[in-house]
Amino acid sequence: METDRAVRATGLTKTYGEGDTEVHALAGVTFEIPRGEFVVLRGASGSGKTTLLNQIGALEPPTSGDVEANGFNLNGLDDDGRTEYRLKSVGFVFQFYNLVPSLTAYENVALIAELTGGGVKERSEAVLASVGLADRLHHFPGQLSGGEQQRVSIARGLVKNPPLMLCDEPTGALDTETGTQVLSLLREITDTGDRTIIVVTHNSQIAEIANRVIDLRDGQIIENERVEAPKDPVDVAW
Repeated sequence: METDRAVRATGLTKTYGEGDTEVHALAGVTFEIPRGEFVVLRGASGSGKTTLLNQIGALEPPTSGDVEANGFNLNGLDDDGRTEYRLKSVGFVFQFYNLVPSLTAYENVALIAELTGGGVKERSEAVLASVGLADRLHHFPGQLSGGEQQRVSIARGLVKNPPLMLCDEPTGALDTETGTQVLSLLREITDTGDRTIIVVTHNSQIAEIANRVIDLRDGQIIENERVEAPKDPVDVAW
């Protein structure tokens, strides 16, 4: 099912605990994100941004409300359907890479490629080359810099060729220069691949390179703003 809308949430709530320990991580969130945008979800710790990203990624069900992504109602999917959605439609990038330390860069990517179709060797090598790691295929994570490990993580997400990439603080463990390189790569992926990328961050400077900035506070969206002239990452005063 095709649509010009990448994500739509309607009346989305997520509550943890009950009684005196009840926490409203999301409180009636409603928004839309068009396809092909680089989107920043911004807010302080506890604002609900990671919880919202988890909802879009079908990592946990909402308490109430609906989430649609790439034309599919996630609430209507059973466990197998949600697993299939995560495998085929979404690429994930996390702050701490989540690479398998005993596997090489190539093997970490090929592990995902094997689950999503044929041509594993060709696809894995091509996507690693596209993130600048053609000469690091057979290095283990411990032999790679932090920036290189994050590039492997991005390649692992991209090898599925997903329409949606979800990134949770992807530069949080990187120095400024390396983080800028990773953000430049993500920005390029959006610009050249008609792919929607959603980045969770508390860093306001990252918002300067976004097509859209969604600000959250106390589980609610306080602003959803389209940016008409996003900056190039190299032009931001980090």
